[in-house]
Amino acid sequence: MTDIIPILGFIGLGVMGSGMCANAVRKHGAKVHVFDLNAEALAAQVAGGAVAAASVAEVAQAASIIFLSLPGGRQVDAVAQEIAAAGRPGTVVVALSTTGVADARAVAAKLAGAGMHFADAPVARTRQAAIDGTLSIMVGASTELFPRIEPLLRYMGSDVTHCGEVGCGQVVKLVNNCLLFENVASIAEMMVVAERAGVAPARLVEAVGLGSGNSFALQNHGLKAMVPRAFPEKAFPSDYVLKDLGYAIELAGEMGVEPRMANRAAQYYKAAVDEGIGAKYFPAHMRDGIDPAAIDKGQD
Repeated sequence: MTDIIPILGFIGLGVMGSGMCANAVRKHGAKVHVFDLNAEALAAQVAGGAVAAASVAEVAQAASIIFLSLPGGRQVDAVAQEIAAAGRPGTVVVALSTTGVADARAVAAKLAGAGMHFADAPVARTRQAAIDGTLSIMVGASTELFPRIEPLLRYMGSDVTHCGEVGCGQVVKLVNNCLLFENVASIAEMMVVAERAGVAPARLVEAVGLGSGNSFALQNHGLKAMVPRAFPEKAFPSDYVLKDLGYAIELAGEMGVEPRMANRAAQYYKAAVDEGIGAKYFPAHMRDGIDPAAIDKGQD
């Protein structure tokens, strides 16, 4: 028997998870049980009305639909196994994290063995969009499960797209991220060129934004990070970019496609890590200190 108003769980209250969870707590008509290893992050959600849990198992015992916002596939798999051991048959697990496609399908199979259901629902857009509840969410789920979770996902996102069966949300998210990272790398390169040639970065964004070179990346990463050279830590770092690009490159290879553009973008972000700025917000790779030879290292 399903809940009329389900009790929710939310595990992972980091940069993106904190905003998503806060929206779920504020908009949902029943309890939201939350857990994170960071006591400060946990306390912030409790202050907003969430119910603190002492462990993953405690969330699994209390909630019928559990959202995960975790760093990657390894963490999603580990937490899902804890849920499978502690939760009830019929529990629904929704991973908002970006993982490999095979990872998502493997987790779904493990949970199915415990009589549970799984959807991959990776999110796109910025940390501010997570706070505002205006994320784009790409969902891989069965046609039976999607209608149950869509209204809940709309607490967090203004755009929720059913992309297909389990794993298809990750396919679309990896394509999305690949295109974004490639675009940001191109903008960074051309912004340095323009600046050295005498065009101020802000004026470049203004002018290109009125032309066919405009993009989400230009108006967000270009205008808000690259123009002011604002690359804080604890935002989305180059290490995370390399993880997602790795998933996309792996998927392309499995599909028989050589991902030339993705490989090139990965070299840019790897150079940022090698230069010691991998923990900064990922557009930081534009800084003049990146040695082009480091990017081309190892190329034929």
